[in-house]
Amino acid sequence: MNILICTIIFVIGTMLGSFYNVVGYRIPKNESIIYPQSHCPNCNHRLKPYELIPIISYIIQKGRCRKCNAKISPFYMIFEFLTGFLFLISYLTFGLTTNLIIPLTLISMLIIITISDYLYMIIPDSVLIIFATGILIEIGILYGIDKALISILNGALAFIAMFLLKKFGDFIFKRESMGGGDIKLMFILGMVLSFPIALLSVFVGSLIGLPISLIMLKKGSDHIIPFGPFLAAGAILLLLTKVDINTIINFYKY
Repeated sequence: MNILICTIIFVIGTMLGSFYNVVGYRIPKNESIIYPQSHCPNCNHRLKPYELIPIISYIIQKGRCRKCNAKISPFYMIFEFLTGFLFLISYLTFGLTTNLIIPLTLISMLIIITISDYLYMIIPDSVLIIFATGILIEIGILYGIDKALISILNGALAFIAMFLLKKFGDFIFKRESMGGGDIKLMFILGMVLSFPIALLSVFVGSLIGLPISLIMLKKGSDHIIPFGPFLAAGAILLLLTKVDINTIINFYKY
């Protein structure tokens, strides 16, 4: 039974991951996520339902369009798999309970903004507003109004801390050190993870991003690397390992 549930959770995750690809790709360009329907960017061939099966269609078609044989980026399949995998890990971590709802919502948002920030270096305000509202409603319904108010306070503190960190970075590097989307994202991370853990996600995200940045610098790449995906990775890691303030206190105590 558990294997069946795991399979269902993973499949649902890959299906949503396919949709999140569309959202992350189109929203920054102010395009509708409904119309036009999914199509090949090279020949505009409208994809049939059997060409939209997450992961499987890409493998069967050998990463190419059935109509024009143009190569399809593995980027889409990677995020389909990643979403399914993170949904599965979330289920194994939180169980099939109401405690699973907010983690899945947060991961969904982080997948979308990772895609949009990587492709366009933009974290859309519309995505942040919709998910912030949804998460706040979920917290209120699941844990009560008091918990929702506390989450807003945590979000505000995380937002202010990130804003001050940006100003400090701008002063040190004499240029813009991070985007406004990263600061707004911190509000939501503070709501869900708490203020201290949201700050820790910045540190963890930086550790994740450092080796990648060094590799790109060594290769002589002048591509600017957005921080959003690394911040998202740090937040997801802390979320799924259930790190909280007590974990940190106990770590330093012993």
